[in-house]
Amino acid sequence: MSTAVVTGVSGYIGGQIALKLMDQGHRVIGIDLQPLPSHLDSVTEFVQAYADSDEAKAAILAARPQAIVHCAGTSLVGPSIMAPAGYYENNFVRTKRLVDFVVDAVPTTRFVFSSSAAVYGEPIMNPCHEVDPAWPISPYGQSKLMTEWMLASYRQAYGLDYVAFRYFNACGADPQGRHGQAAGATHIIARVLESLRDDQQFTLYGNSYPTADGTCVRDYVHVDDIARAHVLALSEVVTSGVYNLGSDQGTSNQVVIDAAQRITGKAVKMVVSKPRDGDPAELTACADKFTAVAGDWKKYTLDSMIDHAWNWYVRQNISI
Repeated sequence: MSTAVVTGVSGYIGGQIALKLMDQGHRVIGIDLQPLPSHLDSVTEFVQAYADSDEAKAAILAARPQAIVHCAGTSLVGPSIMAPAGYYENNFVRTKRLVDFVVDAVPTTRFVFSSSAAVYGEPIMNPCHEVDPAWPISPYGQSKLMTEWMLASYRQAYGLDYVAFRYFNACGADPQGRHGQAAGATHIIARVLESLRDDQQFTLYGNSYPTADGTCVRDYVHVDDIARAHVLALSEVVTSGVYNLGSDQGTSNQVVIDAAQRITGKAVKMVVSKPRDGDPAELTACADKFTAVAGDWKKYTLDSMIDHAWNWYVRQNISI
C-alpha cells in the first residue's frame, strides 16, 4: 500500500480520485480549504487548509507520500476573464509554493497536476495532441499552462518527477453512487440534468458555431476514468510529462441534450443565448500518448456518463 496526498479532495474530481485510490488499497491524505463532504468521510486523513499552508506541508512531510495529486485550484473559464487575479493566485502562485516545498522536502515524491484542455485555447486543429501549440484564451487556461511550464523547468533543473494531465470535459458520477458534482455546476451535462430534474428552463449558449449542428463540440470523459488514470499515474510505466485525458471523440452540445432526453425520458425546455466568452467552437482530444504507456484506461460511454450523473442527482435523492 502506498500513500497519496490529494489536494482539492472535497471537489468533484479530487473526491473521485480519492475514492478510486482507496478502492485500490492506497492510503489517502486529503487536503482542501473546504470541509470534507460527509459522503467522503472514508478518506483516511483530512487536513482543512490551503495546499501550500504550513498545516498541509506538515502533513506531507510526516507522510512522505509516493505521490501528491494536486487538484486544488479555481476552475471556471468565464469568471477567470472577469476576475483573473484569484486564478493566478490559486492555480499558479500557490502551486509554485507547494512544488518548491516538494523539491526541497520530499524530492522523490511524484507530483501529479490537474491541468486542462483550456491550455489549447482555440486549437489550430482537432483533435488536440500534446505537441500542438498551446495558446490559451482565458486566464484560467493561462494559469494552467504557466504551471505546466514551471513543472517542466523544475524537472530539468531539479529532477522533479511530475505528470500533468490535461483534462477535457469531466462528467458523470461515481458508478457506485458515492460521489458526484456539487450544486450549480456549469458543465452542460450537469446543467441539462438539473433542468430536467427541476422542470426548469435550460440555456444553450450558442447554436451558430461552425460545426455540424451549430453547437459547440467537446470531448467528454467520465470522472471515474479520469480517476483511474491517476491511479495508473502512480506506476513507473507512466513517465514524467504532459498527457491528454479525453475520450478521443467529439460530441456536440445538441447530441448531449438529445442523449439526456432519451436516457431520462424527459423533454428539455431550452432557450438559446449568445455564446460565452472564451468558448472555442471545437475542442477534442487525442489521448493516444497516455494509452500507449498506461493501456486501456477508458471504460465508459457518453450514455454511461449521463446515466451515472442522473443516478447521482435523482435516484440517490442527493440534493445538488
